[in-house]
Amino acid sequence: MIQALMLSFQSLTDRRVALLLAKVIALTLGTFVLLGIGLWYGMSALFVWFNLTDDGTWSVLLSVALSLLSAILLFRVVAVAMTWIFADDIIDAVEDRHYPQHADMGKRPGLATGMQMAVRSVVRVILYNLLALPIYVALLFTGIGTAIAFLLVNALLLGRDLEDMLIARHGKDHGAIRKLPRLLLGLLGTAGMMVPILNLFVPVLATAMAVHMVHSGIARL
Repeated sequence: MIQALMLSFQSLTDRRVALLLAKVIALTLGTFVLLGIGLWYGMSALFVWFNLTDDGTWSVLLSVALSLLSAILLFRVVAVAMTWIFADDIIDAVEDRHYPQHADMGKRPGLATGMQMAVRSVVRVILYNLLALPIYVALLFTGIGTAIAFLLVNALLLGRDLEDMLIARHGKDHGAIRKLPRLLLGLLGTAGMMVPILNLFVPVLATAMAVHMVHSGIARL
């Protein structure tokens, strides 16, 4: 795991990976900027609809607050969805540099397949977290139980997403990750997405790490 993590950071020095990282970050931030603008227009419209007096301050404050809340709750969904769009290119870059023999064996699934899998990933995240919502609420009194439950649920989902990216290219025989390494990968990625600034890099780093884990045999021993 440590070796795969170090290699994933090393992958950022690759010009192709760095460019893809910039695209993922730009699209992720752009999505939340558009969301914020949409919320601002929505708040302004609500104030007009209910004939409430507002010089613009309250609508701005409410839209900023809702945007920050949305970023906390939806960052993982949006970031992984954006990563899915470029997953093929990220895997190409890592395999070409570190595992050319595997690069020749893999079959690139293409943008359309990546988009379909991204949609499935988003639906799965929303559905599973809604199903786990009663557990989150029930554990609120523990102080830390809700955070742990959220971390575990989303770690399982992220690990599966990363595995799916490689299975789509190399098939189950060569792309699957054993359960424990997959969970640890998901935990590392999910925890990283909770850290400001670092969370912008995590989706690409986690994808590169999954490639290193599979091709180096770490996840398949």
